[in-house]
Amino acid sequence: MYNVVAYQVADTINIRQIREQLHWQLLFQDSDELYFKKSDDQYLYVFHYGMVSFFNLSPDEIEAVLKDIQPFCKNYISEKNAEDIQVEIVSNIMTVTFEKVILPEVNSEMIRLVMLNASQSVALNRYSEVTEDLLIETNEHTLFLEQKGKLDISGNKLKRFIGKILNIKNKISENLYIFDSPDITWEDEQLNKLNADLKQTFDLKDRYHLIHDRIDIIKENLELFKDIMDHKESSKLEWIIIILILVEVVDLFIAKLFF
Repeated sequence: MYNVVAYQVADTINIRQIREQLHWQLLFQDSDELYFKKSDDQYLYVFHYGMVSFFNLSPDEIEAVLKDIQPFCKNYISEKNAEDIQVEIVSNIMTVTFEKVILPEVNSEMIRLVMLNASQSVALNRYSEVTEDLLIETNEHTLFLEQKGKLDISGNKLKRFIGKILNIKNKISENLYIFDSPDITWEDEQLNKLNADLKQTFDLKDRYHLIHDRIDIIKENLELFKDIMDHKESSKLEWIIIILILVEVVDLFIAKLFF
């Protein structure tokens, strides 16, 4: 029995520097991912968006790797989100269940798919927590608007909040490949089935949609807040103009009256 464990260790990881730091056999690389083979039955998968996944490494070996890559991480996370799944090798059987994945052999491409989907599951857990907190905060402002008939958030804070939502949405779109099948699955029916089964078992697509639905709800609320604030500022500006006109009229009236 083998173990796959994936961690969220940082906001981002410098892939180029990791490639230069680790001298293991590099099986796959692009601008966002590095997939290493440490031995015949040990693998490491590193993602630009802060994810690291291990196959069959001991806790001490994992800690050693994390220590090696920490200098190349932006906003390193000490308390890591994690996902782990057992991998069993049984000849001529390939099955994915909630408890474990059964593979017919120790195949580097099959293992890579398990590590990829486990990593995406951890990333979705993180974004789910972030968007849930943002939705709770948005609901607090909405409740205040309902009860008091006005907003309790300043224009500058609202703009920063909108920017935060947009950045999160961009990160999700850029870093997660929930709907993209890896190139290795295009010409291999067995790998394609394994990838589809893993996505279904980890419930990646539904969780991805839930996160985007939350972001859309938050954006809709914030756009309403912005419209209310713009209307308030517009009304304030109109009153300033009216007062200035009145002052000018009074000034002219006084000038004609006394001069």
